Amino acid sequence: MLICQCNAIHRRDVVCGGGAALLGAIVATLIGSGKPLRAEAISGKVPEVDRVAVRVVVDSYQFAVAPSRKVSGVEIEHFGWGIGGGKPPGKTLISEFGLSMHVESRRGTETRNVLMDFGFTPDALVKNANLIGIDPTVLDTLVLSHGHYDHFGGLAGYLKQNNGKLKAKLPIYIGGEEAFCSREWTAPPVRGDFGALDRKALEDANVAVTYAEGPALVADHGFSTGPIGQTSFEKLLSPSAMKIGVDHGIGCYAEKLPEDERTKAVIPDQFRHEIATAFNLKGRGLIVLTSCSHRGVINAIKQAQAASGINKVHAVIGGFHLAPYKEDYVRDTIAALKNMDVDYVIPLHCTGEPFYEIAKAEMPNQLLRSYTGTRFIFTA
Repeated sequence: MLICQCNAIHRRDVVCGGGAALLGAIVATLIGSGKPLRAEAISGKVPEVDRVAVRVVVDSYQFAVAPSRKVSGVEIEHFGWGIGGGKPPGKTLISEFGLSMHVESRRGTETRNVLMDFGFTPDALVKNANLIGIDPTVLDTLVLSHGHYDHFGGLAGYLKQNNGKLKAKLPIYIGGEEAFCSREWTAPPVRGDFGALDRKALEDANVAVTYAEGPALVADHGFSTGPIGQTSFEKLLSPSAMKIGVDHGIGCYAEKLPEDERTKAVIPDQFRHEIATAFNLKGRGLIVLTSCSHRGVINAIKQAQAASGINKVHAVIGGFHLAPYKEDYVRDTIAALKNMDVDYVIPLHCTGEPFYEIAKAEMPNQLLRSYTGTRFIFTA
């Protein structure tokens, strides 16, 4: 497998070159030393898949009696109570302000499984994944969208709980060294320590930290957008500050960060490492998983389009981070989604109720409601 690093956002710049023998030696050295790998760059067209099933493993809200349904080719399965086996229920899904999604994709007879983001607590992630029936032994890739606690908080506990069950050297895709920086929450309602991604927990779990610093393949079926450019009207939302440096093994190595960040102690988070994940569904278009959209949901979609060369967007699902914005800004986002002719819009996590209420009136046929445990099945 050719592994290389690409940093550009346009598809024409995506393909990397290099000597296979030299790269093979570099990769072998990196694996032996536990240092990050570089994700396999997209070469040519992005993969085309026949089916994509997205399960919301952790989100803020569960409505157990919501009926499952089918909407114009999209199957929507709500989880319910978790009742079965002829016994009263002993547990149900945990909802919290965090996000985790599981994606099962199919291409012909091939199936791939990706776990994307890991919620706020290991308790929620581990219990929900077990109850929903996500088999850790079949996971092909892990993806962390960005270095915020409500997206990585459950990771270390999940890895520990499934020690020995995950595939050896299971890749975990990360947008770059910034993901490891310690962070402080600086926005309302209260300031405070927002934690740091545990590098040692990843090493102990024998996963392969893989930097997706440009458009890159994900489990052979999907792709990571790489860094999300700011090309639309959207403004960067930075509710956290990023601490530069390593203290007792925790934090980010300054020399691996962009030059303008290396000499500073604390800077407002710019989310240069934030990545989205997408799949190209045959005959339908892109399914874009945005996670949190600190750099803008429209920008994330544009990045996926640029990386793939595909303009049609079948669905966008994830946190749109619009809760802090005023109504005019929310309306501008909805207008942009309508202009992009997105077939389905599925807001999660940090999107906020104002978006849902306005979108329900403005684009009722495109808006789909999701809860913790909901599964969306898109077919070619």
